[in-house]
Amino acid sequence: MKCCRVCVLRNRLYLTTVSLTEDSSSRMTLAAYREKMRELPLVSLFCSCILPQPRDATADKKEAAGVVDLNLCNIRDMEVIELSKRTSGQAFEVILKPPTFDGGPELRATTPPRQKPSLEEIQKKLDAAQERRKCQEAELLKHLAERREHEREVAQKALTKERQEHRADAVKEQQQMHLNASQERQQEEDKHSVEVS
Repeated sequence: MKCCRVCVLRNRLYLTTVSLTEDSSSRMTLAAYREKMRELPLVSLFCSCILPQPRDATADKKEAAGVVDLNLCNIRDMEVIELSKRTSGQAFEVILKPPTFDGGPELRATTPPRQKPSLEEIQKKLDAAQERRKCQEAELLKHLAERREHEREVAQKALTKERQEHRADAVKEQQQMHLNASQERQQEEDKHSVEVS
């Protein structure tokens, strides 16, 4: 079984294929090794033993002949150089180019150029924006009217409650005055009856 060994030195990624024998100790090492290698993003581009994919017969013939296809993908920021071929495996040098900071995003050639909008399209967009503004204004006015109505109802309820409390106080005062007057009359009648007898 073949697997890849990776070493990263000074912005260079060294990838070497190694033949492994299938015994119990190497199976555990291989499983741990595969898990560790999955963490490297570039390794999955070159090493088919980590993420095996379905192959056709021509790929199997090339692998059997010891030929590695380096045109798996088109990467602009990377250069792959073959270092050596041995019976134990193959060594590659992957050179990562430094990132370029030219201020703007890189435009792809496949992106279609943006068409200039016509006057009709611009007018349609302006009309739609005006309609949205009117709808928002109407919604805001409706919300404010509902709020005013609610405040009016609350004020009306408070005024009604205050009037009812005032009437209740007036009724209590009248009852108290009437009770006091009847008590005074009763006392006067009692005094008069005592004087007469």
